[in-house]
Amino acid sequence: MSTHEEHRTPVAAPPPGPPALPAGGPARPVTVPLTVTAHASESRRPADAGEPPLRSKVAAVLALLACAACCALPVLIGAGLLTGAGAALAEQALLTMAGLLLAAAAGMWWLHRRTTMAAARSARTGCGPSGTGCGPSGCACGGC
Repeated sequence: MSTHEEHRTPVAAPPPGPPALPAGGPARPVTVPLTVTAHASESRRPADAGEPPLRSKVAAVLALLACAACCALPVLIGAGLLTGAGAALAEQALLTMAGLLLAAAAGMWWLHRRTTMAAARSARTGCGPSGTGCGPSGCACGGC
């Protein structure tokens, strides 16, 4: 890299004065709605209360992989890649990991269902005239 002044090319400075306006004139204000609308994408399905969340699915797949690795231990012992003590330790660790991951997946699914149902339940209440239910008289049964 050269630091000599003769190798540098001059850059033209912008003309003095106010900055140039865009071709359409000054910018106009944009109106933004204050209500939040959900993005409806055709490629995605709507969230179902009964479907497990992605984190629960990932935990279940990891538990499945740990279980498959545990089932592959006899092949690894036969190939001479693991000794008996190493296989016993790996078996206990993989079984424990698979059990914990399955429990975590089930817990995350339960928590997802619980929060989804609670949100749906709270959205249904308070829609009647008296604010107690959805029926015309305010009853929660909807038929009164």
